[in-house]
Amino acid sequence: MAKSVQSRKAKGRRLQQHVRDKVLETFEQLEEGDVRSTSMGASGVDVLLSPLAQRLFPFAVECKNQERLNLWESLDQASKNSTEKSMPLLVFKKNSSKVYCTLEFEDLLKLLKK
Repeated sequence: MAKSVQSRKAKGRRLQQHVRDKVLETFEQLEEGDVRSTSMGASGVDVLLSPLAQRLFPFAVECKNQERLNLWESLDQASKNSTEKSMPLLVFKKNSSKVYCTLEFEDLLKLLKK
């Protein structure tokens, strides 16, 4: 039986909230309002960041909580939402899996060089 749109959106929302919570947990100087999960269906990034949060976590986050992920389409979506100050970051998982992320190799090297 196909999942309802509402349950698919709830899965996506849970992943966005997980990312939000982990960023807030990692960067203790941030407050709740600095990192926010966007509403489902909103255009743009899935996790909104304040200017301070963007300096600490320089990513345009696209979250996908799906059993079958179109990787290239999802990476393209993340890239379209990135800016000069934010690198595209695809965060994804499926049922009963860990949370993973992908970013462009050059962006990884920039981060490691810091």
